[in-house]
Amino acid sequence: MTDKQIEKIKLKIDKYKKALASDKKYWGGYYHDGQGIRYLIPELYIQIADYKGALKYFNWFHKNFEDDSCYPIFLFEWTFVLYKNNLRKDAEKKLHQTFFSNTYLLDKFLGKEFLDLDKNESSSWEYQSLKDHYRYDKNRTDFVDFANWIEEELQTRIFLDKANRFVEIEQLLKTTPIGKKRSELVNELSHLKYN
Repeated sequence: MTDKQIEKIKLKIDKYKKALASDKKYWGGYYHDGQGIRYLIPELYIQIADYKGALKYFNWFHKNFEDDSCYPIFLFEWTFVLYKNNLRKDAEKKLHQTFFSNTYLLDKFLGKEFLDLDKNESSSWEYQSLKDHYRYDKNRTDFVDFANWIEEELQTRIFLDKANRFVEIEQLLKTTPIGKKRSELVNELSHLKYN
């Protein structure tokens, strides 16, 4: 990438940040961001390999959108940035969140066959969404070490236990009626995703 291309991307990042600041001002100190601008910025930082800048952005995002569950690709980018900043424990946690948000995404990145996990009705949408919007490739130079790390992480006992329980709960939720048992399963699922 040339210096001119990098500068163009930096200007785009600044433009999006200004749009977010304007959005907050318009809504009286709160972000609305109905256009989803907040999700576009990390990819731009990654394009120019500014992982420190991306980390600062994710820290800002977490502070300002703490309850945002995020899109799967956004979580993947967050995992990548944490990894590139040598924050391995945080990256591991975010990797789990990425998997739980879309069980196809990591296989797509690693070039593996998708596992058809009999979970919920959104799985076909998740698959189609990845086919249409996913741009990252494990063979890109800046992603090779990250891909190797993911391969190792996916084989750890912690990940396998969480993934198996996640799929089990998703299957149970398909047939468990509203009530105490379903609430317990939903709470356990939430705990798995965010801890």
